[in-house]
Amino acid sequence: MAKKLDARRQDLKVNFTQARGYWSALWDDILELSPDYFEAYTDLSSVPWRTGPLEPKVKEFVYIAVDSATTHLYNTGTGIHIANALRHGASRDEVMEVLMIASVLGIHTMTDSLPIMMDVLKAAGKDPKLSAKKLSARQQEIKAEFTKNRGFFPPVFEPILHFSPDFMQAYTDLSSVPWKMGVLEPKVRELLYVAIDASTTHLYNAGTRTHMTNAVKYGATVEEIMEVLMLTASIGVHTMTESVPILMEEHRKFVAAQKKAPKGLKTAAAGKAGLKIPARKPANGKTANGLTGAGA
Repeated sequence: MAKKLDARRQDLKVNFTQARGYWSALWDDILELSPDYFEAYTDLSSVPWRTGPLEPKVKEFVYIAVDSATTHLYNTGTGIHIANALRHGASRDEVMEVLMIASVLGIHTMTDSLPIMMDVLKAAGKDPKLSAKKLSARQQEIKAEFTKNRGFFPPVFEPILHFSPDFMQAYTDLSSVPWKMGVLEPKVRELLYVAIDASTTHLYNAGTRTHMTNAVKYGATVEEIMEVLMLTASIGVHTMTESVPILMEEHRKFVAAQKKAPKGLKTAAAGKAGLKIPARKPANGKTANGLTGAGA
């Protein structure tokens, strides 16, 4: 049974619900243990909801993308924000598209690692000198297809195209699905790429720059990009939503163990709570340092 909230905590709960449009039980323990922290977090996380130009369902799309990204996989948040997005009018197809966009994050293994491989090859005297190599007809077709579907072809994809046209074709097919079959507008897609790349769990600056550039090309404003970053930055609170329940459970078990312990036999940590810890009495009548108990 939930504890009855005092007046301040009740007001904070109401304020959060009004500002963010929902309440979840995951906030209960944080609100109970530190209303000051909860109030400060409410103020921080509410800024984009008070001032941002993105419609509510798109705000929720940003949370979904960041929480579901492979660098975070915060299923609790993903569930909450999918429910919120649906409540704000999102369709199942729109949410599915958000997830498809977030799922391509694995390509950064290639885009970050192949430049390293190129440096290693150069240092070993085996520079492939890709810039001097002419693309085959198939490679040209793949590059043209990616550019047509996605609207750009970044230089970081050139090594992939050269070393494995098969992989580049497969990635083109996968990443193009939302662009060929999806329902979101291009600007929103690019803003979602910005979110997953700029997320604290990823911080992939090259991708952030590329997709900000694309978003601006599709009409995104400074205010919209800033809002995406504000929404994304809020994931730091997941330290609290994941860990405070652990604190509550461990504290509950600790208190229960203390109550069951024999009278006068408590842990050192319990001393802080006013519980007595008996001194050890060796059989020879002396303490561990060799002095008698009376002289210690």
